[in-house]
Amino acid sequence: QVQLVESGGGLVQPGGSLRLSCAVSGLTFHYYVMKWYRQAPGKERELVAGVTTDGGRKNYAESVKGRFTISRDNRRRTVSLQMNSLNIEDTAVYYCKAEGLGSDSEYWGQGTQVTVSS
Repeated sequence: QVQLVESGGGLVQPGGSLRLSCAVSGLTFHYYVMKWYRQAPGKERELVAGVTTDGGRKNYAESVKGRFTISRDNRRRTVSLQMNSLNIEDTAVYYCKAEGLGSDSEYWGQGTQVTVSS
């Protein structure tokens, strides 16, 4: 059974930081591209950041470049999102996603709420 379990969300003031983690089980982790998405109320889910299977390449949405950092640990089967300089527009439910390299398989976590508010 494949499981992606996010953690680390919460309430933070503008300018603050949070670190999200996603623990993955039930699949061959190093065969999967890992991504973080977010969905704010009333908006479509959007891609925030992605990292290749070996962690060598990363990509970010323009809105988070320079503030967020995605990383993965293939030994621990985790992917993380370090979020700095948070602003109110970063408020959303954050989801991690696993995409099978060269396959159609994909899996989502259940999401973790991030609220940026003073």
